[in-house]
Amino acid sequence: MGKFYLKFVQPGYRPKNSELVASFYLEAKIDFKEAAGGVASESSIGTWTEVGTLKEENLRKLAAHAFNLNVKKKTFQVAYPLALMEKGSIPQFFSGIAGNVFSMKIIRNLRLFDITFPKEYVNSFQGPAFGIEGIRKIMNIRNRPLLGCIAKPKLGLSAKEHAQLAYQVFSGGVDVLKDDENLTDLTSDHFEKRARATIHLAKKAEKETGEKKMCVLNVTAPPPEMMKRARLVKRLGGKAVMVDIVSVGLDNVQMLRSAKLGLIIHGHRAGHSMFTKNPKHGMSMLVLAKLSRLAGVDQLHTGTVIGKMEGEQKEVLEIDQFLRNKWYQMKSTMPIASGGLHPGMMPKLYKIFGKDIILNFGGGIHGHPAGSLAGAKAARQALEAVLKRKSLKNYAKNHLELFQAMEHWK
Repeated sequence: MGKFYLKFVQPGYRPKNSELVASFYLEAKIDFKEAAGGVASESSIGTWTEVGTLKEENLRKLAAHAFNLNVKKKTFQVAYPLALMEKGSIPQFFSGIAGNVFSMKIIRNLRLFDITFPKEYVNSFQGPAFGIEGIRKIMNIRNRPLLGCIAKPKLGLSAKEHAQLAYQVFSGGVDVLKDDENLTDLTSDHFEKRARATIHLAKKAEKETGEKKMCVLNVTAPPPEMMKRARLVKRLGGKAVMVDIVSVGLDNVQMLRSAKLGLIIHGHRAGHSMFTKNPKHGMSMLVLAKLSRLAGVDQLHTGTVIGKMEGEQKEVLEIDQFLRNKWYQMKSTMPIASGGLHPGMMPKLYKIFGKDIILNFGGGIHGHPAGSLAGAKAARQALEAVLKRKSLKNYAKNHLELFQAMEHWK
């Protein structure tokens, strides 16, 4: 076994521009070099032993190469010929590069922490339909973060209560109101009733405020139902839908994108920590973000740094920078900071993330002592203060809702 795996190891290999290059962390039960070769072998054209059906010519042309081995850091890279990959297919990517190698007995821990895709592979995907510039055009918001809000409680409201809550926060200055990850079609809050009522009141708020408002309705469901719900949102004049990208799978995100409904796709990452949280095993959030952009996600939850969710600043900013940066012909994805935020955090949030971000508040709006409308006003006032380069303390002197929020969340 070991001797054959070593055929896939070339320590000084220089990958071609046409190859996918995956970066791994590895804790092995056998010799590190041999195990790295095993990963390259089993994720490409090899198996545990030599077989007569594998011709030397194919081995030369199609073998993945393990290289850049660092035994001390327990890292290595694998270069995969593009011929091993089905273009435009995220399922095939997972089956190969992130497939059976994670189950090998010779491996104690294995983590795919980054991957570089060649131009030809990237351009075989549709990617986001709108990107940051498209979202800004739809919302008519050019030079500031979008202010988002999650309906709370996440479950338990009726469709009518949900819509009325949306109207309150829209009236208070929020740009985006979204369903939470587990709010789909429930007996207490049917999807169609919620969609009709919420989009209707969003349009009312637009007329009254002169600002664009976005309802992000969660269409997460088995594929036929997901598509049915997305088409309903489109017929009702909605701007966006949300999908739980881990729950539905990125292949179904690709299907939703391919339908070309003219809807912004808001990607919620609920469940990602099942495979991203352990720094020694699984897959990094950076890799998931890259795949999500390929699949066509326009907006993606990436972390808050200072909120309640996992994610160190260096990691979150690396992800956000990738989503915003040019990537061959593919449009950008707008990052979302969501989880445990309140208006008093606004200066830090703006300093960390800048303007190309959606800042999502849940309890930090609905937990305001004067209610959700006041909470929305407080969040908008905090953003105004930051944009005007004024301290929240001074701005709060003439803005009651912000003052109350700062007193409440000291």
